[in-house]
Amino acid sequence: MCHYSTFWIKDTKPQLGERWPHGGVRGGGGGWISSERITSTYDLVEQMHYLYVRVVKARDLPANPVSGSCDPYVEVKLGNYKGKTQRFEKKMNPEWNQVFAFSKEKIQSSVVEVFVRDKEMVGRDDYLGKVVFDMNEVPTRVPPDSPLAPQWYRLEDRKGENKLKGEVMVAVWMGTQADEAFPEAWHSDAALVHGEGVFSVRSKVYVSPKLWYLRVNVIEAQDVECEDKSQLPQVLVKAQVGNQILKTKLCPIRTPNPLWNEDLIFVAAEPFEEQLVLTVENKIGPSKDELVGRITLPLNIFERRLDHRAVHSRWFNLERFGFGVLEGERSKFSTRIHLRVCLEGGYHVLDESTMYLSDQRPTARQLWKQPIGILEVGILSAQGLLPMKNRDGRGCTDAYCVAKYGQKWVRTRTIVEGMSPKWNEQYTWEVYDPCTVITLGVFDNCHLGGNDKPGPGKDARIGKVRIRLSTLETDRIYTHSYPLLVLQPSGLKKMGELQLAFRFTCLSLAQMIYLYSRPLLPKMHYIHPFTVTQVDSLRYQAMNIVASRLGRAEPPLRKEVVEYMLDVDSHMWSMRRSKANFFRIVSLFSGLISMSKWLSEVCQWKNPITTILVHILFCILICYPELILPTAFLYMFLIGIWNFRFRPRHPPHMDTKLSWAEAVHPDELDEEFDTFPTSKQQDVVRMRYDRLRSVAGRIQTVVGDMATQGERFHALLSWRDPRATSIFILLCLCAAVALYITPFKIVTLLVGLFMLRHPRFRSKMPSAPSNFFRRLPARADSML
Repeated sequence: MCHYSTFWIKDTKPQLGERWPHGGVRGGGGGWISSERITSTYDLVEQMHYLYVRVVKARDLPANPVSGSCDPYVEVKLGNYKGKTQRFEKKMNPEWNQVFAFSKEKIQSSVVEVFVRDKEMVGRDDYLGKVVFDMNEVPTRVPPDSPLAPQWYRLEDRKGENKLKGEVMVAVWMGTQADEAFPEAWHSDAALVHGEGVFSVRSKVYVSPKLWYLRVNVIEAQDVECEDKSQLPQVLVKAQVGNQILKTKLCPIRTPNPLWNEDLIFVAAEPFEEQLVLTVENKIGPSKDELVGRITLPLNIFERRLDHRAVHSRWFNLERFGFGVLEGERSKFSTRIHLRVCLEGGYHVLDESTMYLSDQRPTARQLWKQPIGILEVGILSAQGLLPMKNRDGRGCTDAYCVAKYGQKWVRTRTIVEGMSPKWNEQYTWEVYDPCTVITLGVFDNCHLGGNDKPGPGKDARIGKVRIRLSTLETDRIYTHSYPLLVLQPSGLKKMGELQLAFRFTCLSLAQMIYLYSRPLLPKMHYIHPFTVTQVDSLRYQAMNIVASRLGRAEPPLRKEVVEYMLDVDSHMWSMRRSKANFFRIVSLFSGLISMSKWLSEVCQWKNPITTILVHILFCILICYPELILPTAFLYMFLIGIWNFRFRPRHPPHMDTKLSWAEAVHPDELDEEFDTFPTSKQQDVVRMRYDRLRSVAGRIQTVVGDMATQGERFHALLSWRDPRATSIFILLCLCAAVALYITPFKIVTLLVGLFMLRHPRFRSKMPSAPSNFFRRLPARADSML
C-alpha cells in the first residue's frame, strides 16, 4: 500500500507558452522573431516542435516496362523513422495530400528524404526517384501565417547526381502542435501503428448528440376488440423507442374503451433514427397477452415544446392483427388510440450523475443564455505510468487522455509505448454555469492493430480527475500534477500522474454572481419533475445513446470510455461507499458535537472565566434582544474572514481517505466489482447476504429508536397514557398563566441562569422532564 502523501496533488512549473525554434520567446527581442504579435492561443502547454512534410501529388511518373503501368506510393524517411502514403494502382499522376510530422526531439538526421516507389507484387518495390531536403534549410512556419505553398521537385537517382522522369509536389517546414496540419498528420510517435489502427491514434473533438425527452401521454383507446368476442378486453399499451420499452398499467376494468391517462418518458437523440412503436395488448392469462393493434410513428411529426403549455392531442388508427386482418374490408370500425406526444425542449437530459454535472442547459437552443466564462485546459503529460499490457515480451502502455465538459468531448492523440507521454494539447470550452465539473480520464489504447488484428477488447482505464469550476479563482493559471488512482479488486492503486494546466476566465462577473441565486436545472425540472426512479432510468438510457453515437465516430470513443467518464455505475451498491457516506454525515455533525461539548463545559464550570463571560454576554442579549441576530451574522462574517487565511490553495482532487479506499476489506472490494446479477458462488453470496442483514439490522434499530422518540412526542396530547396527558396539559395551563404574568425577558433570564448553574447545584440523576418523557408510551409494543 502506498503512503498517503503519494496520493496528494503536486505543484508543477512547466514552461508554458510559445518558444521559437532558435531559442527566442514570442514577443522577445533576442530570438527568431522580435516583432510584436498577437497572443498565442497555445499558452497553457509546452511548445513541441515538429518537422512537417506534406506530400501533395506526383506527375509524369515512369511506367513499369513489364506491366506498362505504375502503382506509386511515397515513403518519407528521417533517420530511423519511415512513413508511407497510400498506394494507388495504375496511376501515373497520383494525389495523396498527406502530412507527416516528425518530433524534433527525436530527429537524428541532417536530411529528410522523400522516396517515390512503385509497388511490386513479387520482390522489392521499384525505385522511381527521390527528393532530399537539408534540415538546416527548412523554413519555420508561424501560425497564424498562411500554409506554406508546396512546390514541384524533379526526382533524382539514388546518388542524387542525375534527374529522372517524374516530379513530386512537396512542402517541408518546421512548426509546432499549433499547426493546422497537426491533428490529421501521421506522427513519428505512432510509427509502429499500421492499417486501420492509424485512425485510432489521432486527436479528435467529439460532440454529444442532441438529446430530447419524449413524453408520450397515453389517454385512451376506443373500439378495442379481442379475438374471443364473448369477453370484453382488458388491455394495456406497450410503447417502444429503440431499446427502451415502457408499459402503461393494465386497465382495471374490462371495457372496449379503456382509459389510462399515463405519461411514458423516453430519451431520443437527433437525428431521430428510431420510431415510436405502440402496441395494444389484451391480457388473456397470467403470462399470456394477445396483440390487438399496433402503430409506428416517426418522431419528426411530434411537436417540440419549450415550456409547460398544453400540447394538442391526436387520434391514431391502429393496424389490426390476427382476426382483424382476416376481416379486411368487412370491418366497419378500427381501433383508435388517443395520444398526446411531444418532444420536451425545456428539460436538460441528464446523461451524467447530478453530483458531477458539466452542463445544465435545456435541450432547446432558444432557451440558452450567454456564456459567463471560458475554460481553457492544457493536457501536458503523464508521468510514471504503469505497464498496462505486454508487447513482444515487455510491458508497455499506449496512453491517451479524454476530457469531457458539456456536450464537447476531446481525445488527445495516442502516444505509443510511452510510460511518460507528452501530449501538450490545449482545448477550450464555453462555460454557462460555474457550478459544474470537468472530467478528464487517461486510458490505454488497445485497438492499435486495426480491424485485421483486433486488440484485447476494451481500452483499459488508467485513472480519472475531476475539477469543479466553482473552486477555481478566475484568470489564474493552475499547474498541477494529479495522481491517477484506480480502485481494483486487489485494492487502491496509483497508476501514474497527470500533469495539467488550466484557467477559468470570467466574461461577466455580475451574471456569474446572479447564477448563484438561480435553480441548478431548467425550470421544467421543478414545474413537472420526474420521479427518482424515472431520473435513474432515463439517465441510464441517455448514457447508452451517447455511448452508441460516439462509438460510431472515427476514431470511435468506445463504450467503456464513455461509461467510465459518465460514472455509469455510481448508483450500484458498495459497502465501501456506504461507509464513506456514513462518515461524511458524521463529519457534518462534528461541529454541532463540538459546540455541545463546549456548552457542556461552560455549564459544568470547567473554565470559570469562560463561564462568567458567557453569563455576561447572555445578560446583555437578554437586555438588548435586538442585538441577537446582528451578533450572529457578525460572528459568521468574522469566522469567514478568519478562515480566508486557511483557504485551499489547490483545487480538490480524489481523496482516498474520504472515499474509504485505503482501509477497505478485500471481500468488500470483491463485492463492489461483482457483476449484476451476481456471478459469485452460492456460499459467498450467502455470506454477503448475512453481512448485509447485519448492517441493515443496525440501521433498522436506529430508525426504530428515532420513530420511538417521535411517537413519544405525539403521545403527549394523544391520551394514550391518560395520566401522562393529564399531567402535561395541567402543566401547560400553569405555564401559560405564569408566562402571561411574567415578562418574557425575566423568563428567558431565569431559564438561562438555571441551565448555566454551578455543578454544586446539579444532580447526577436524570432531570424530571427527561424522566417524564421517557415514560411516555410508543407504538413499538404494538409491532409484531
